[in-house]
Amino acid sequence: MSPEQVLAELAARREGDLPTHGGRTLAYVYDSGLAEADEVARQAVAMYAATNGLDPTAFPSLLSMEADLVGFARSILHGGDEVVGTVTSGGTESILLAVQTARDAAGVERPAMVVPSTIHAAFAKAAHYFGVELVAVPVGAGHRADVAAMTEAIDRLGDRVVLVAASTPSYAHGVIDPVEELAAVTRERGLRLHVDACIGGWILPWTPDAPPWDFAVPGVTSLSVDLHKYAYTPKGVSLLLHADASLRRPQFFAHADWPGYTMLNSTTQSTKSGGPLAAAWAVVQLIGADGYRDLVRRTLDGTRELADGIEATEHLHLVERPDTSLVVVGTDDAVDVFTISDLMLDRGWFVQPQMRFGDEPANLHLTISAATAASVPEFLDALRASVAQAAEQGPIHIDPLLAEAAATLDPDTLDDEAFDGLLALAGLAGEGGEVAVPERLGPVNALVDVAPPRVREALMIAFLDRLTR
Repeated sequence: MSPEQVLAELAARREGDLPTHGGRTLAYVYDSGLAEADEVARQAVAMYAATNGLDPTAFPSLLSMEADLVGFARSILHGGDEVVGTVTSGGTESILLAVQTARDAAGVERPAMVVPSTIHAAFAKAAHYFGVELVAVPVGAGHRADVAAMTEAIDRLGDRVVLVAASTPSYAHGVIDPVEELAAVTRERGLRLHVDACIGGWILPWTPDAPPWDFAVPGVTSLSVDLHKYAYTPKGVSLLLHADASLRRPQFFAHADWPGYTMLNSTTQSTKSGGPLAAAWAVVQLIGADGYRDLVRRTLDGTRELADGIEATEHLHLVERPDTSLVVVGTDDAVDVFTISDLMLDRGWFVQPQMRFGDEPANLHLTISAATAASVPEFLDALRASVAQAAEQGPIHIDPLLAEAAATLDPDTLDDEAFDGLLALAGLAGEGGEVAVPERLGPVNALVDVAPPRVREALMIAFLDRLTR
């Protein structure tokens, strides 16, 4: 293929993807609306795409940019000179490393971490990878961490506890956990407290009247902050910050007992492109603190306008009043979120449905970025039209026998043939038994919603397995 053919083919394949700019995709992507930031990022990625962060002595420019980003973060997160940090590939890697570091530092048998039940799923992934028991404590009022209940769990587990975590904000509900109260508990017991600020870490520093949550709180030992979210840098760049170097040291991995070079890593990755790091550095330098203050103001103004509009819309309500930029929307019995999601996509807007959890029904999750803020009136018009149409259609009906079967399945007893049947039943199987993503996801999501979490997990793994064959 010629270069022109290659680029044309890439453009053609890209046509089926969600838009990453324009503020119409309210999940997965974050758009500043600043064309110059996007352009400088693209050029920085291209300039550094061939560099490798594996050896900081080979590419000292990468080391200097990492230091600059950590220094910028330190200055806005109330961290002193003793705060140290590492650039990672994203929030999940930052969380994985925070858990691994805490586990290795403690060196106890049967390690455990105590978290609110709303903590990001990346902590469950870390628990699975690193053999740390995840003790998820039900949240209290307002979907915020229940400090008393978490304290009881901490004291019950005793020396097994290697880490406690909180969210600022939690992804599922968009509210900030009481970090100051939790830090008082962990500080008294000499425990590590990690604050997952992957979403809020680049918003809260410029949010008026934000509660104490960062290194200004004595007892916060580490923070994760994603730059590819509200710092508006390309995917994937996150920061993992530790209150001092001694807390970070167990994060590093070195191995010399083999015939090759001495492996030395600060992250899970060994080889890692310098492109995302360089792009993050470029965007942060371009926008600067004053620029971020303006972007946060626009984002929060748009979030408040959207929240007010939802509260004034028939059949809709806020699950919680948003603390930052995440809006979570519930419905009454006249409509269902999965139909609304499909109808919004018909109107050019992507919104994210969240499945039921315990006694809580499914809801819609909306992530607001600076580029979305100006389009809030247009979004609300589309949302109200979609809700009205969903009310006319009525909620998706799942056959009670099918719902009962889904609720009682034991995924451990199912073989590939049974999973193929389930995928077909869920509308995820195409012709010839191959999996396919249907044009209308509402009926699929409604069926998956009635299944318990373990069945959902098994079904999604089976889907992904077949999708990537």
